[in-house]
Amino acid sequence: MKILHVFDFFSPWGAGTVGVLYKLLPAMAQKGHEVVVYTSDFKLDQDYIDSVPELKIHPFHCVSSLGRFYVTPSLVGAARQHLKDFDVIHLHAFRSYQNIVIHHYARKYGIPYIIDHHGSLPRVAAGESSPKWLLRWFFDITFGYRLLKHAVKVVANNQFGVREYQKFGVTDEKIAIIPQSIAVNEFLNLPPPGEFRQRYNLKDKRIIMFLGRIHRIKGLDFLVKSFYQLSRSRSDVLLAIVGDDDGYKNKLEQLVSKLNISSRVLFTGFLAGQDKLAALVDADVVVQPSRYDYSPLAPYEAVLCGTPVIVSGNSGVGEEMTSINAGYLVEFGDISQMVQLIQSILDDPAKAREQVNRAKEYTVNHMRLSDRVNDYERLYRQCIELNVQSGGSNEGSGNRGRRVHRQPSLR
Repeated sequence: MKILHVFDFFSPWGAGTVGVLYKLLPAMAQKGHEVVVYTSDFKLDQDYIDSVPELKIHPFHCVSSLGRFYVTPSLVGAARQHLKDFDVIHLHAFRSYQNIVIHHYARKYGIPYIIDHHGSLPRVAAGESSPKWLLRWFFDITFGYRLLKHAVKVVANNQFGVREYQKFGVTDEKIAIIPQSIAVNEFLNLPPPGEFRQRYNLKDKRIIMFLGRIHRIKGLDFLVKSFYQLSRSRSDVLLAIVGDDDGYKNKLEQLVSKLNISSRVLFTGFLAGQDKLAALVDADVVVQPSRYDYSPLAPYEAVLCGTPVIVSGNSGVGEEMTSINAGYLVEFGDISQMVQLIQSILDDPAKAREQVNRAKEYTVNHMRLSDRVNDYERLYRQCIELNVQSGGSNEGSGNRGRRVHRQPSLR
């Protein structure tokens, strides 16, 4: 198959979704598929692109990144000329300039596409009644609902994601559930304990760690306030915030300073590869305190490093961990509960390790990268078949808006 993947930027700065694509797409190409990526040159890292020679990556020039909406006008000509050559299109994320352009030409040429929103669907994640919420609403009524309507399939990682699609009116038979993927083999040879501690001179500190981008949605204010309460009764704890600033670090630093705990909070910046693994190995507990989070990888990466995790109930991973009794669940905003959970892990590491082992077994058995490649292959073939059965949606043939014939989704 000739498969087009569309995402608005392809850079290590993106972590999350880009990190998943960076592992998944070469594995797909190695199975004999022609895998092409349309993206922007926002924060372009040529070495990063060169490190995946299996992919044909086309970074179109970004003329504006205002509001994280990456406008690439040169994509229009490329889509007009080449989109008809693809068998299937995979749109990553939801609200993007790239998706608007690709949707138009996919409809024009009758090429089937799927949407994989990666947690970008809910408007409430932007904060109710905020300007960003209004911009998302405007996108949805102008383009978004049509994007969902004309997709042959949409992808959710879990039941949390299914409910998000349902709120937008997507029917169950259109939703394919494909769990998150992780390159489990990368966790077979972990760094020895102590590297991260030595690098930052942490000695015998008990490390509470967050791993991810520093953004309001990640609930870091909740974590900092909880850590402050914990630190009032313990002198041996340190909070390590590992990740790139995504517009919230300033505010977080102000909160840390106001609580007078600056000497006990470490901002490491973005860590990758062995540096990230060393951090996870040395952490006593990794906390994902999100206001909302779809399916973050950090908790799974932590358990593969043998580290206990606490996750917010406002997340897909929270539901998954709870269902297998493999992690600690906290109600967002409940500082007392958060402090008690961290205390219990620090005070009874043997019990915490039982949870870790269950979570590790689940991750290894259900989130292997090779399984996800096979899942997506089946989904692409199903979409192509459904598109053929429906006669495509070629605007020039008078099929615009034609309802796609649906079969039961992959479950």
